[in-house]
Amino acid sequence: MNHMKMGLVTSLLMSAAVPVLANESVLTATADSKQWAIQTGDYANTRYSELAQITKENVGDLQVAWTFSTGVLRGHEGSPLVVDGIMYVHTPYPNNVFALDLANDGKILWRYTPQQNPDVIGVMCCDTVNRGVAYADGMIFLHQADTTVVALDSKTGEVKWSVVNGDPAKGETNTATVMPVKDKLIVGISGGEFGVRGHITAYDIKTGEQAWRAYSTGPDAEMLFDPEKTMELGKPVGADSSLKSWEGDQWQIGGGTTWGWYSYDPDLNLIYYGTGNPSTWNPSQRPGDNKWSMTIMARDADTGVAKWVYQKTPHDEWDFDGVNENILVDQEIDGEMRKLLVNFDRNGFGYTLDRETGELLVAKKYDPAVNWATEVVMDPESDQYGRPQVVAEYSTEQNGEDTNSTGICPAALGSKDQQPAAFSPKTGLFYVPTNHVCMDYEPFRVSYAAGQPYVGATLSMYPAPDSHGGLGNFIAWDATKGEIKWSLPEAFSVWSGALATAGDVVFYGTLEGYLKAVDSETGEELYKFKTPSGVIGNVMTYEVEGKQYIGILSGIGGWAGIGLAAGLTNPNEGLGAVGGYSALSDYTELGGQLTVFAVPD
Repeated sequence: MNHMKMGLVTSLLMSAAVPVLANESVLTATADSKQWAIQTGDYANTRYSELAQITKENVGDLQVAWTFSTGVLRGHEGSPLVVDGIMYVHTPYPNNVFALDLANDGKILWRYTPQQNPDVIGVMCCDTVNRGVAYADGMIFLHQADTTVVALDSKTGEVKWSVVNGDPAKGETNTATVMPVKDKLIVGISGGEFGVRGHITAYDIKTGEQAWRAYSTGPDAEMLFDPEKTMELGKPVGADSSLKSWEGDQWQIGGGTTWGWYSYDPDLNLIYYGTGNPSTWNPSQRPGDNKWSMTIMARDADTGVAKWVYQKTPHDEWDFDGVNENILVDQEIDGEMRKLLVNFDRNGFGYTLDRETGELLVAKKYDPAVNWATEVVMDPESDQYGRPQVVAEYSTEQNGEDTNSTGICPAALGSKDQQPAAFSPKTGLFYVPTNHVCMDYEPFRVSYAAGQPYVGATLSMYPAPDSHGGLGNFIAWDATKGEIKWSLPEAFSVWSGALATAGDVVFYGTLEGYLKAVDSETGEELYKFKTPSGVIGNVMTYEVEGKQYIGILSGIGGWAGIGLAAGLTNPNEGLGAVGGYSALSDYTELGGQLTVFAVPD
């Protein structure tokens, strides 16, 4: 273990002794590498495991150890959890949860089968996915599609409490996981394509009572902003920072939803997350920067008050949601150890910031095909500091309504969507599943009606021109320099979350259904196995009775696989993805299965 990882882990474990700083049960469970106790691997979102039984030398001998059918089709995102010898497996809608006894051949200890109004399916933008359950204090937490948040007894499945977080009649749904922090459960909301006003909410872990709610847009008091102390790039945001950036009351249906991942630094007591696209996708209907959509937020875990913010794509014109994971690492930049936050945004730029202050340190393209902007200005003295420099040819705003802007890279689903990257402290590199996709984008005027789609653009997607012909790459990235170290071309987008391990192996899945293992230093492919359906789940690992296992959910779907998942055939359906990924049907079919691998004795 190098000094970076050791320092972060030490600080987490020290915090565990002081419950006021973090949720002790989560820290204890995530510090035990034999378990997989949080969707992102740890509070820092590194998706790194100290398990090292599976190595570069023996990973080629991996075999399927056992499988489990979820009984549900459509997209299977997220991953199982393993806590105290029990594996918790979730499904897409209807969001069933299974508790499997790993000491007894995966016997089903309990199952939770929620009853939800199927009308919610019609207001889920990009498949009926769910990114998994969370664990804390002897409870399993599930955020259902219909926005019901449920706390289940981890041993029996008994419902301890439930609370409704939103209203599907207005287009409010959920696809994300939740994060337990201290005595609170952090919960987001989906629905940006229905004009939902984004927010995150903290509920009391024991009772489900709401502690605070912070909106992404609107008045300072409702966003939990302190105009003089909430900072962006070293300066106070000032009063009415959001209201001044919207025309009229457009902020009330302005998007900025919070359906991505959450991370937490116990030492700083800060929660980090991103906000999504502004509504509508037609930029002409919402002049201004549309703050604080497309923003990395750092908030106090106790009060929810924002310490700092950074808007990556002001006045988004391309649906470059800003919700992707924020990975917390300590690395050296310019000879100085820094507390870093690393973010691979949909817009194609990889950002490295100081996670304590929000200072922008690196902003570089992590896919060479990105063309909508030339650069992000890094000069603090410039009035463009921190802003991407938009290329007029690819500006859907400048080209105007009812004009088809062509050849924009990346496409709306970004150079990376929510599929989380991994970090290895042994190499100091980030392993990033990416999309290599471009688009044509035609905005049009649209009227808002609660519960109805509020998109306002027609899209088509295709591979990046003058490239390898595929729709994805799996890359290794140096976040201190903003450089790609190696890149593996893939036929389709890599829509699976990566896993890095102390065995010097990195794992990821492909839309055709392969689990792949590669050398963490060189990217050399060491192993692959084709599971029954396309993989959009996140690879995880755990140990039972001295043996390391690798687990992955397969089940094609998500935005990239929506054509297969929902039976769509019009190329422009699925917000443009159906045409771009039509060839997927030649390689895979619907499914719902957990596949677990091990090296035989």
